[in-house]
Amino acid sequence: MTDFSNHKIILFDGVCNLCNTSVTFVIKRDKKDIFRFATLQEEPGSSLLQTHNIDTSQTDSIILIDGKKAYTKATAALKIARHLGGAYPLLYGFMIVPKFIRNWVYDYVAKNRYTWYGKKDSCMIPTPALRSKFL
Repeated sequence: MTDFSNHKIILFDGVCNLCNTSVTFVIKRDKKDIFRFATLQEEPGSSLLQTHNIDTSQTDSIILIDGKKAYTKATAALKIARHLGGAYPLLYGFMIVPKFIRNWVYDYVAKNRYTWYGKKDSCMIPTPALRSKFL
């Protein structure tokens, strides 16, 4: 198995169309090859949730694992944006917005994501070219 210890891990809802689109978006802009990905529904994602005591009834979309720390909701999204190519790191400036406001916006989108963007019957299967980016 490949060693992923030098990478930040993004856990995502593998049946959510918005989440899958977001993963593709990050992969295209991850110029420094920082991120690896796993779905929440399958191993090793589900084990990482347990390791970090994350309750998917409270957070069920994107989670960032960075070493021994786990970030959820808007904080995870902004920390991911910080490492992308282009102007996306500027979004990290939104960290100054109080967490309860950031997470309210995040939760509103997360709650409606299946209605707005749809849902797949099963988790995405990465192409052979992208397979090395997934745990």
